[in-house]
Amino acid sequence: MELENIHQHIQELVIDTGKFIRSEGLNFDMEVVETKSFNQLVSYVDKTAEEKLVKGLLNILPEAGFITEEKTINLKGERYNFVIDPLDGTTNFCHGLPVFSVSVGLLDGDELVAGYVYDVCQDWLFHGYQGGQAMLNNELMKVSKTKTMEGSLMATGFPYYDFVQMPQYIEVLKVLMKETHGLRRMGSAAIDLVYTACGKFDGFFEYGLQPWDVAAGAFLVKLAGGKVADFKGGDDYLFGKTIIAGNPEIFDSLTKLIEEKFEG
Repeated sequence: MELENIHQHIQELVIDTGKFIRSEGLNFDMEVVETKSFNQLVSYVDKTAEEKLVKGLLNILPEAGFITEEKTINLKGERYNFVIDPLDGTTNFCHGLPVFSVSVGLLDGDELVAGYVYDVCQDWLFHGYQGGQAMLNNELMKVSKTKTMEGSLMATGFPYYDFVQMPQYIEVLKVLMKETHGLRRMGSAAIDLVYTACGKFDGFFEYGLQPWDVAAGAFLVKLAGGKVADFKGGDDYLFGKTIIAGNPEIFDSLTKLIEEKFEG
């Protein structure tokens, strides 16, 4: 399987799914929203978008399996598995806040080899595959060149269901509020990551995440020249529920700060 041969087809599918989400958002009614668990919302839009992605991706790569947020399919691929968040930023979408995305990553065994994140409201497709380049629409993208924490703009995601490590998280925020240009919370980890990949953010960190939140974005950060790790500085960011991403200049400082505050 040549990634280059399927790359364009996946791009078109992701954009088409994003257009469906955008059209549904024009007259969206909060009455149809369900609660999966505390502070985790879902609607027919999430489920239908996932079904569209799964059907389309099976046509593109029939031997693939899936790791999906909404569990619309139970299919494990022997080699290839797509990691899908059909609507990352559901809470934003439900409230009419125009920050949400479609995220599709591709695993070859345990290795991420492609990523696609569509910022629906900006009409920005972030995409790339192993052996290719990280792109924003048709333009090459790279992480920022900011050299110091003092000159950086950071992104994060607030804990919204797992508050066990809230004290440690607040300690990190206290430092970054004082020692950076500022902190932003977009409400879509996939968008946070690709904004880091294209240099809008210099770094990002969050805990309590799932594979479908980070797979595509983490791949694109690395493809764009950045670094990614878990909160211990290791490689377990896909399934380990914690992630740090950033440009090579500030990454070590951010990782050191988080390791110190979350120690023990």
